[in-house]
Amino acid sequence: MNRDLNIDQTELVGAWQERLPEVLNVGDQAQVMADEADQQAIRIHIATAGHQMYSFDFKCAYVDSREVNVQLIDVERDGRTTDERTEPIQELAQDYTRHIHECAQSLQPKTRQ
Repeated sequence: MNRDLNIDQTELVGAWQERLPEVLNVGDQAQVMADEADQQAIRIHIATAGHQMYSFDFKCAYVDSREVNVQLIDVERDGRTTDERTEPIQELAQDYTRHIHECAQSLQPKTRQ
């Protein structure tokens, strides 16, 4: 059964902005924005804690009210685009993708309205 997303994008961004920092690693910073091109999606910018100075940009699109498709858009190190195929970056990206899915699951009561 396909359930459409029944929540305003602005409300969705607010819920994510509130919840995502709670599931990320301590010290990581997250910024959640509306995806201007897709009402069923949000953009997530995560800056890693520590000396690595990495930042990750993800697109998180709702397939339905329960499932999200997370796509890594860009990785930067100290403000410059970096090779996202290296093992440490892949591991971090997978870790953040898990956190994003975890956040989406915790927001299901809001997205299922």
